[in-house]
Amino acid sequence: MPKVLISDSLSPAAVQIFKDRGIEVDFQPALGNDKEKLAELVGNYDGLAIRSATKVTPKILEKAKNLKVIGRAGIGVDNVDIPAATARGIIVMNTPFGNSITTAEHAISLMLALARQIPEADRSTQAGKWEKNKFMGVEITAKTLGVIGCGNIGSIVADRAIGLKMKVIAYDPFLTAERALEIGVEKVELDELFKRSDFITLHTPLTDKTRNIVDAKALAKMKKGVRIVNCARGGLVDEQALVDALNSNHVAGAAFDVFVEEPATKNVLFGHPNVICTPHLGAATTEAQENVALQVAEQMSDYLLSGAISNAVNFPSITAEEAPKLKPFIALAEKLGSFAGQLTEDPIKEIHITYEGAVAQMKIKALTSAVLSGLLRPMLGDVNVVSAPVIARERGMAVEETTRDAAGDYDNLITVSVMTQAQTRWVSGTVFADGRPRIVNIKGIRMDAEFGPSMIYITNLDKPGFIGRFSSTLGEAGINIATFHVGREAPGASAIALIEIDGELPADVLAKVRALPQVQQAKPLHF
Repeated sequence: MPKVLISDSLSPAAVQIFKDRGIEVDFQPALGNDKEKLAELVGNYDGLAIRSATKVTPKILEKAKNLKVIGRAGIGVDNVDIPAATARGIIVMNTPFGNSITTAEHAISLMLALARQIPEADRSTQAGKWEKNKFMGVEITAKTLGVIGCGNIGSIVADRAIGLKMKVIAYDPFLTAERALEIGVEKVELDELFKRSDFITLHTPLTDKTRNIVDAKALAKMKKGVRIVNCARGGLVDEQALVDALNSNHVAGAAFDVFVEEPATKNVLFGHPNVICTPHLGAATTEAQENVALQVAEQMSDYLLSGAISNAVNFPSITAEEAPKLKPFIALAEKLGSFAGQLTEDPIKEIHITYEGAVAQMKIKALTSAVLSGLLRPMLGDVNVVSAPVIARERGMAVEETTRDAAGDYDNLITVSVMTQAQTRWVSGTVFADGRPRIVNIKGIRMDAEFGPSMIYITNLDKPGFIGRFSSTLGEAGINIATFHVGREAPGASAIALIEIDGELPADVLAKVRALPQVQQAKPLHF
């Protein structure tokens, strides 16, 4: 009989699901706050069900000798070391869409409370002051709401705001004009959103590209009297810059449910008269908590009893029988998508994936999900093989799959083509007999390169001296080159290089590489 440890508070109905399915359950909701005790016990279980309190670190996972699956009741898996879990063959599941409505409703609630200064008016009235003239609010009707990030939650917020007779504009690099028209929003660039919005609400993941997306420069571009709501992730807004804008009365108010450091026992926003703060309540409704708890119990039970995988963040939804054969091709598909995604900055219109040879007979949907997961993650962050197709569809991206029995010079070949308004980028890869994924063609230029943790992709003119100058630049910076793969269209024409290095590439060294005479583009990549 499989055994599951529940280390956070979970619905009694979810506990009963495990029991009804014939799974032994150990319910210890306080264990998530005791790392030493959790490490001591976790090795006795096949499954670990958690919320946000439990931190599944590499130290915990080292002790998890029998653990097969971690189930997170909720969307965020920041509290689980995904690479460490994957390395140990542990499936990590979440419930990506269980709290979307709840979070969207909380954003709308904060916006309304901000518009009418409800929390401060409540405190004043209950203190017996009756300061009716002090709390002069604003209507939201006919006001412009700027939505940063118009995915699942952002589109729900937009729908509710339109119902409240607001004008909704949205910035989202992956939102197509067709999808924007469908949900009734006007797609705009970020600077235009800042200039036009009366209210701004954020619904984007925290990535290197979105960190401090609202900083001092962005705040200066906003119209005087703007009000800002953040129910997405701490770190999207420069908190000190926001306080400065509030103190100067450029920003009229802010409502935050998330903070850079959580739990937030102190913060520069706390105590400001024009700020509303809540303790990360976005998913905190009875319905949402019940939904995600029941979903994670069902998913974990299915996996432990039959090997079925659903909503896994580190593996596609496939049966246990298919897994050994598909695994290297899943890795190839995800890495090809990641290669294209890390090089793509414009909104994606179409994605064409071609499967040739032996791979064309495999489970194509799972492979396509892996491609989309790798493609979207560099921009959107929290994307997995289950949510990626939904996210692509929500943003109006056309996904086309083609299969061919023959693969030319290879037993199997996957080609990923990504089309934006500006260009089409494509890359092909294969899996050889050693089971290792390789890139074999980039934009028609042949090469044979394995994926490394830290790489540099360069396009350059095929002229003498490039390799020497590049190698010297890295050598002077103390950076070791692990592998060096080059290819070219024709002598003297465009060429490409894909180089694996040991460690990270510092920004100053990258700038020197880009300044080399023959270099047209240089981009660090991570796999």
